[in-house]
Amino acid sequence: MRSNVLEGNPISTQRMKYMQLVDYINTLIESDELHIGDRIPSLKQLETQLGMSKETLLKGLNHLLEKGVIEAVYRKGYYVKKKSVNHTYRVFLLLDKMNIMRDTLYHTLFDHLKDVADVDIYFHHHNFKVFENLIRENLNSYTHFVIATFLKEDPAEILSLIPPQKRIIIDYNQPNLSDDYSCVYQDYEHDLFDGLTRLKEQLSKYKKLILIAPHEATHARHVVDGFLRFCVEHAYRYAIEHEVETSSFKKGNAYITFSRYDTDDVALIKLARNKNYKLGSDVGLISYNDTAVKEILEDGITVISTDFEAMGKAVSQAIMNKEIVRVRNPTRVILRNSL
Repeated sequence: MRSNVLEGNPISTQRMKYMQLVDYINTLIESDELHIGDRIPSLKQLETQLGMSKETLLKGLNHLLEKGVIEAVYRKGYYVKKKSVNHTYRVFLLLDKMNIMRDTLYHTLFDHLKDVADVDIYFHHHNFKVFENLIRENLNSYTHFVIATFLKEDPAEILSLIPPQKRIIIDYNQPNLSDDYSCVYQDYEHDLFDGLTRLKEQLSKYKKLILIAPHEATHARHVVDGFLRFCVEHAYRYAIEHEVETSSFKKGNAYITFSRYDTDDVALIKLARNKNYKLGSDVGLISYNDTAVKEILEDGITVISTDFEAMGKAVSQAIMNKEIVRVRNPTRVILRNSL
């Protein structure tokens, strides 16, 4: 890779000092005087050639890092990463996994921001070390960090490394975080309680409600709290199981599931078929979060589902309007034949 030395071209004095450096580097890249992979001059060279302070130069370089135009290589310096774009923002989107709900969130975010932002997507797959490394490695490279957590470990310390005005937590209202930052979250306890309340008429024909709450689900305790609150307030017989139990599967039960991969729904449908039970009359089924498959499976599965399109819109508006927002994401109840 070549090292390029800047010539003493004049810089406009009408722009903020650090943005003058940004404009200058962008001009050199656009004119092919600097190419992708080239190292830009050191801080000392820039101080001498441009007559700017080290503090001003670092501000300009950090701006270029946030935009993804340059990258910092440890102990080597700054290198050109891509040609400059006119986008105002660069968004780091860190999700736990990809599924149909996350896909809806991503595409909504992308569609609303495509004219003003680059959106780079990463996944941590519930691995805390991967989560930590991705954030630490990208702290200086983005204008906004949109993050879904769902980790067994407490990520508050790592999340606190992100300046609060750049931090947007989604889907889960992560505890132990301070400062004034944005959060667009599901209220699992309230959403389940409210959803079951709206389905009370349909639930009245069942003798017992059973919640399938997997051990590994990060938000399980909130869902359990909402379930218990509903059952106690409305005097329902109930049980909580961590997986589908064949021995307790009986006519007159209604099941609520929120398995990450919908495996509990499949297990319950198989049991119903084996016993010749009809969903919606002999046994009931309510599943968390809607998918296209649930709309047609067994003539339709009833769902309590958060609106991931609304979540994507709320995040994009917070970015474009430069606002700090803290909002509960809306949740829908869709009644189908399984209840």
